[in-house]
Amino acid sequence: MLYHLLFPLHQSYAVLNVFRYVTFRTAGAILTALLISLLLGPALIRKLQELQIGQSIRDDGPAGHLQKAGTPTMGGLLILASVLIATLLWANLTNRFVWLALFCTVWMGAVGFIDDYLKVVSKNSKGLSVRTKLLWQVIPSVLIGLFLYINPVDPLTTKLTIPFLKDWMPDLGWGYVLFVALVIVGTSNAVNLTDGLDGLAIGPILMTAAAYTVLAYIAGHASIAHYLQVIFVRGSSELTVFGGAIVGASLGFLWYNAYPAQLFMGDTGSLALGAALATLAVLVKNELLLLIVGGVFVAEAISVIMQVFSYRTTGRRVFRMAPLHHHYELNGMAEPKIIVRFWIVSFILALLSLTTLKLR
Repeated sequence: MLYHLLFPLHQSYAVLNVFRYVTFRTAGAILTALLISLLLGPALIRKLQELQIGQSIRDDGPAGHLQKAGTPTMGGLLILASVLIATLLWANLTNRFVWLALFCTVWMGAVGFIDDYLKVVSKNSKGLSVRTKLLWQVIPSVLIGLFLYINPVDPLTTKLTIPFLKDWMPDLGWGYVLFVALVIVGTSNAVNLTDGLDGLAIGPILMTAAAYTVLAYIAGHASIAHYLQVIFVRGSSELTVFGGAIVGASLGFLWYNAYPAQLFMGDTGSLALGAALATLAVLVKNELLLLIVGGVFVAEAISVIMQVFSYRTTGRRVFRMAPLHHHYELNGMAEPKIIVRFWIVSFILALLSLTTLKLR
């Protein structure tokens, strides 16, 4: 919005020429999202407390979690508002990638909101059924895949880029639609599974968003993309503004979500942010790299799959409790230590993912 209002005036006021540069607008989006989160956070916490919208705790979970009961949840509303406002203010709104990213993020946030509402407000402990939630997650994911398949940016749209194998890019054809759906739905749920400790999910989200913000900038600039031998995706540089908004909103939310948490994001935040990261990965043609950047989310999801499969087939558990972070809790590791160590791993994986740019 600011881009469209102020940049046309740059011929009269030279200083406004800075709105031409996506790096300037990305910095603006980061700061805007951060300030919105910090300023609106206390008011949202008070309102949620007044409405008695607090986190319910599983009876079979770690005993230390009982003290978290009643902590305001649905804090994802704060994140969504921050990302949405910052992106609309600083992005070029004629860019279709920006709208695709916002569409998927808001849709998934709405699914998470309904699920949280049923659990917390309507006192339906199960929330949305698994099938219903999955259906509503699949719909926007397939729509994005179909849009990209029907309206490709270039012939490389349906090709798969594989880290470390720059010369092999298999064309998925119509299967690309299903692949996109798998990436978005899978990532959304993996982030949701990770959100089990104070600040545990938002740290890796922040680092993954930062990595993909860099990747979006690279993919959107032909000279840099050619030099690093990555796919040039025309128009994708505008996604750095969206990625920056996620970084800023995550930093602001972490202020209130850090141990001991004053606010939880709930499914409203985790499903939305997982979808946002996956959509970024899809649009900048680095889908499989998400397995490295978001390695923490992958590990958490795999731990649940292994636990369920093992228990149903052998009657035995692989871990004391899944997802993985609960296993470490039950083994006696302090919650803050688990959180910080997961952050460290996420930071290392983000750096590793960026090094693959020169190893392709």
